[in-house]
Amino acid sequence: MPTQAKLADEFGVERGAVRQALRILQSERLLTNVSKGSPATVAPDLTLALTGPGAPPQPTTVGLGPRIAAAFAQPHVEIEALCLTAVSLTLAIGEPLRQIHAGRLKPAKVDVRVLLPSSDIDLAFPSRVDREDRADASFDGRLQRRWLAQRNAQGQVLKHNLLALRATHGIDVRVTFRALPFTPPVKLYLLNGAEALFAYYTLNRREAEIGQEQVEMYDAEGTQSMLFAFEQGAGLRDTTFVEQSHLWFNALWETISSELTLTPTS
Repeated sequence: MPTQAKLADEFGVERGAVRQALRILQSERLLTNVSKGSPATVAPDLTLALTGPGAPPQPTTVGLGPRIAAAFAQPHVEIEALCLTAVSLTLAIGEPLRQIHAGRLKPAKVDVRVLLPSSDIDLAFPSRVDREDRADASFDGRLQRRWLAQRNAQGQVLKHNLLALRATHGIDVRVTFRALPFTPPVKLYLLNGAEALFAYYTLNRREAEIGQEQVEMYDAEGTQSMLFAFEQGAGLRDTTFVEQSHLWFNALWETISSELTLTPTS
């Protein structure tokens, strides 16, 4: 990088503003060697800086895939997920599957556990904006069936793609789903016992076509939820978050969750 003096001159700002900007970039692991005495250096591994644990939060579609792929580089892959439909997880696992088929990855064992909302509950979202209007009692049923079809389809694809590794590559694969009695307001991915990736489902008001009816809804686009990464051993805060996330997931799995069957959808 140019010196702080040259940067200040080029952008017409005070030297203090340059130092502050460089320190921010260093905290985000994009620069190294930020000091008064020498020019800063671009981080040697920008991919890790942008996508690894401790990186700035990113949309799930950007941040999840590289971390899942890195998890598959281990001999024993363990992935736990709590989510609404498993769309993001199914998309993210596509890249390591391609690398396995190309011969670049070869884990010996893959264990995947997924918690999804039960089909027996009334979903908190997606939901119509005017929930007090019961003039069309069938709408909630149509909305529920649409979500259920997506949940089942994504789960079936995820399970099929992973279990196929048994026949094609001799990998020991187990994929298990269980049902939650509530709509999760957050999504959580736990990777190899060492990382926790966390995001909020942020509701937005939008229009959607249900059947042939245009309806205003509250919904969350989970693929765009901002994903925060925490790593075991990256300080007390991160380590504690990973540990507590595992305790929380296992408690849900072993207590109030129930058997979930991904019934075929037409």
